Amino acid sequence: MRNNNRIILGLDVSTKTIGVCLLEDDNSQYGKIIELTHINPKVPSKIKGIEQLFLKKKIFEEFLLKYKDFGIDDVIIEEPLLRSNNVNTVSTLLRFNGMVSDAIYNMLGIVPQYISSYDAREYSFPELMSIRKYGKNEKQYPYSKILKEIKDCKLVLFGGYPWTIDKKTVMQGKVADLFPDINWLCDKNGELKKENFDATDSYVCLLGWLNRQRYGELEFSSEIIGESNDGNGTIEINYNVKYWDREENRTTFVSINKK
Repeated sequence: MRNNNRIILGLDVSTKTIGVCLLEDDNSQYGKIIELTHINPKVPSKIKGIEQLFLKKKIFEEFLLKYKDFGIDDVIIEEPLLRSNNVNTVSTLLRFNGMVSDAIYNMLGIVPQYISSYDAREYSFPELMSIRKYGKNEKQYPYSKILKEIKDCKLVLFGGYPWTIDKKTVMQGKVADLFPDINWLCDKNGELKKENFDATDSYVCLLGWLNRQRYGELEFSSEIIGESNDGNGTIEINYNVKYWDREENRTTFVSINKK
């Protein structure tokens, strides 16, 4: 413990990059980031297969040494996404995730806890849960469908964004807004390096886990407050969304000329 506050380590694990966040749970809404970084566990390309993973694990263990006596209380790991059709890719990711978990237990004496990518994002920033107003073709859904979605509280993650939105960019932007002093890595063209997104995910999995611990399961409800028509084919729907102990007022503009 530090100042009687929990110290929590968050990890976003892949075989190429491991996002790392060390956080002090100071009882504030978003905590205090002690370190936000990443590791690229590179090994000689001639080494293949399971041996490569063993060497990557060793690199991670060497990095972890600096946290060994830091008084870490919890370790949260984002569960790997297993959407690949390549069985070898999936099995490799699962093996390495297990190796990282084993290193955590052996070096820190902590049994890691896990959270899915979806839950991490939903619980860290519930405001990202929204109705879906547009289809994949970027055309607006009919007014009746949108109204029903609001009444039924059919909220989905990133529902307020286009289908083509880069979700990792959205999450990085959320964290950057919360912590303006973070120095993000940029390439020679001034563009954000992809390692920033892995680091961001390690914080998001921490915050999502913390929020679920603090407030419990997420249950949303919605209530329509009123509607108004501007006379030019646009209806403004005003409604409230409630979850945990919070209430948000939201407004959706719907064109009734689009089918």
